[in-house]
Amino acid sequence: MSASLPCPRELALRLLHDMLRIRRMEERAAELYGAGKIRGFLHLYIGEEAVAVGALHALAPDDAVIATYREHGHALVQGVPMNAIMAEMYGKREGCSHGRGGSMHLFDARTRFFGGNAIVAGGLPLTVGLALAEHMQGGKRIAACFFGEGAMAEGAFHEALNLAALWQLPVLFCCENNLYAMGTALARSQSQTDLCAKAAAYKVAAQAVDGMDVLAVHQATGAAVEQVRAGQGPYFLEYRTYRFRAHSMFDPELYRDKAEVEQWKARGPIHSYSARLKAEGLLDEAGFLALAAQVEAEVEAAVAYAEAGSLEPLADLCRDVYTSAPGTQVQP
Repeated sequence: MSASLPCPRELALRLLHDMLRIRRMEERAAELYGAGKIRGFLHLYIGEEAVAVGALHALAPDDAVIATYREHGHALVQGVPMNAIMAEMYGKREGCSHGRGGSMHLFDARTRFFGGNAIVAGGLPLTVGLALAEHMQGGKRIAACFFGEGAMAEGAFHEALNLAALWQLPVLFCCENNLYAMGTALARSQSQTDLCAKAAAYKVAAQAVDGMDVLAVHQATGAAVEQVRAGQGPYFLEYRTYRFRAHSMFDPELYRDKAEVEQWKARGPIHSYSARLKAEGLLDEAGFLALAAQVEAEVEAAVAYAEAGSLEPLADLCRDVYTSAPGTQVQP
């Protein structure tokens, strides 16, 4: 462990590796979207990688995780194979949701990744339900929910925080505040922009964190997880971050200045963190390039896997959509 880094060298390098994996996978997904290989909606996480990586590495592998429609990175770090994520974005049967969900609905029960969710704030009540089940069974696992600051204007946010606090449930509320709910700045949509104050109104412990610093995210999340797991009730973390790309592939991005984007890019989580590792003597340029090459190979293998995948036959399109009593048949 470096004298100034709060984690062992192996973890320090793993944090960088996972941020690189998210970044390159999504850059490739954007290219494939432009080529018509990926259809539907595609919301990129580029710029926000420090949040998913720092936070999820502070959780236990069997904790439950729910995210938004900008969830590729969360799924990847939680353990969903890149092959399965890419195949899902292609709509192939080999995808983690068998091609039924696409980019916004990644799901993998094996890794306890209970979904991207296309409904703003839709994951919050589900997370409270998962935490309630764990609490009733006397377990020690916690449920973590990732959502944007725009979700805090929804009724589901207030209902979820109220019940989690009232019942002292093991929930970690992870707000990814990237300042723009789609194309509306926070100050233009919410009268109270102190997000921690909103959580505190429900007697939920709350803290704001620099979401561009993966180590700050990891430390703050680790402390919050320890408190929640100890039975001290829910915790709210506001990760102050920024997305470098538009809201989605259809967004003309007319609501913010390009100069503002460039200012945030100067604080980009990957180059800032890799520079720190180099300054600490934990990484050199050759080591960084080796990591990048490893990531590139993984991404290209995932693309090849998705390309070779199979589409669902028309005869199966109603499978798992309708159900019926034993011995009866439902016509599509």
